[in-house]
Amino acid sequence: MRKQLGRSPIRRSLQKVFLFSFLLTTILLASLTIHVLANQSPPQNPLSVSTSADTPSLTSIETILRSSVQPQRSLSATLPPPKQDPCLHCHITGENKNLWTPLARWAIFGTMGLIFAFGMYRTGSVILNRKTWKPLTNRTFEWVDERYEISEPLSKVLKKPVPKYALRWFYCLGGITAFLFVVQGVTGIMLAFYYKPTPEAAYASIQFIETQVRFGAAIRAIHHWAANGMIVMCTAHMLRVFIMGAYKNPREMNWVSGVLLLILTLAFGFTGYLLPWDQRAFWATTVGSEIAGSVPIIGNLALVFLRVGWNVTGETLSRFYALHVMIIPLLTVGFMFAHFLMVRRQGVMRPL
Repeated sequence: MRKQLGRSPIRRSLQKVFLFSFLLTTILLASLTIHVLANQSPPQNPLSVSTSADTPSLTSIETILRSSVQPQRSLSATLPPPKQDPCLHCHITGENKNLWTPLARWAIFGTMGLIFAFGMYRTGSVILNRKTWKPLTNRTFEWVDERYEISEPLSKVLKKPVPKYALRWFYCLGGITAFLFVVQGVTGIMLAFYYKPTPEAAYASIQFIETQVRFGAAIRAIHHWAANGMIVMCTAHMLRVFIMGAYKNPREMNWVSGVLLLILTLAFGFTGYLLPWDQRAFWATTVGSEIAGSVPIIGNLALVFLRVGWNVTGETLSRFYALHVMIIPLLTVGFMFAHFLMVRRQGVMRPL
């Protein structure tokens, strides 16, 4: 009786595996047949070929006469041009014909193959080990924890209860700001693949992203609106903290780090505004740097530092690009880490 009870789940699992493999094979054969039939050239009509060959036209007679009068050229001149590699032809000459069809095929059939291989591995593991399946994420964490013992310190950080009053929507403004910063980082890296920070090519590269790069206009729009949203959410978060008095003892340094993060967020917007290198960006940077130059005592120093001279030039564009891509992100990540660490240590202040 035990043997029969032990074999029945094995038979069911084997039946599932065989059924899944049969369905997958049927789908693959059907798609292969459709692909072969779609790529076959239509058969030519033999009557049209024979009639066109038997009745010479005026152009064919002229070509025969010209070839009989003119001397024959060498054999190398009549050879057809060599065939080009489709992938190299697409990337070198700029042609982009039917690019998504092979990518979609690889994605669909590759995903189906991975699912089939994972199902076979999981079923075989359960049959051989006679144990319930343990997810790969749990196995990976146990493998790392066995060597580095990270579960105990992580549990102290991650298993901290959140009070009920902190679940209201206005307590999430800081988290939304951090999320928008991540969105800015991802979209900014994607735009940096095509942007050229030179006066001659900056505006042209922006137009190339907008018109030629797939989803380039959408990525740039996400980057633009996420920047505006980050400034709005950061300002709203600061107002919420100020109204609730969360800047008082013992959270003074947390408030100072938040003010510095607001300044860095505004600096992100100011330095990124010049990068398109159009008329609006040029004159907005000119006015903004003039405002910085009107500060008493250090105004001229700030003006020269921003413009790399007395006027907005190509060096200004390089300076703003370096600040926008390298200096300000590193400072922001450092202050965000300190800010989150202090919030985690001190907790969320109770509402008034």
